[in-house]
Amino acid sequence: MKLIRLRYTKWFNILKDGLQKNNPIVVAVLGICSALAVTNRVENAIAMGLGVTFVVMASSAVVSMIRNFVPSKVRMVTYMVIISAFTIAVQMLLGAFFPLIEKALGAYVGLIITNCIVMGRAEAFAVKNPVRYTLVDGFANGMGYTFVLVSVAAIREILAFGEILGYALPLPSGWVNWTVMTMAPGGFFVLGLFIWVFRVLSKHYETAE
Repeated sequence: MKLIRLRYTKWFNILKDGLQKNNPIVVAVLGICSALAVTNRVENAIAMGLGVTFVVMASSAVVSMIRNFVPSKVRMVTYMVIISAFTIAVQMLLGAFFPLIEKALGAYVGLIITNCIVMGRAEAFAVKNPVRYTLVDGFANGMGYTFVLVSVAAIREILAFGEILGYALPLPSGWVNWTVMTMAPGGFFVLGLFIWVFRVLSKHYETAE
């Protein structure tokens, strides 16, 4: 009974770590380029977030399974091959079933290969832990990334288009859409505010040495 309780405690801590304590965007400051580029629409943010979540879970699981058989000299190359395979699968899936979203995301789907979150979890966690914990870690970090993307995208889409997921909102008469929110500078501004609010609420502060 104690062993089961400890196991569930570890799973909870891993989830909390990825979602809040070490959120990949607002705390670790990873994946910022895609966070700025694809968050002008909520549907794009959801697609990118789920794609990254799948890739980080699947690639980390494979890395965990083969971690004892891969020589250290080719470790990084092996990671890249594994991540590339799953990224291509995501790109093909979007192209087949969601071509408009795949077109809107453009090159950023393929750039999941170079996303620091995916490579970082493989090197920092998957190579040191069994698959069951690696899957939880990948899910937590992927969902932490997705949460930030969707939150930023919701704010930008409302301000830029007066709608969300294609549904017009009952905004005040005379409302003028903020064109800047469709561009990267608008995303940078919203993301900066989001990071500040998140860190204040979670009491995560960085102090100078």
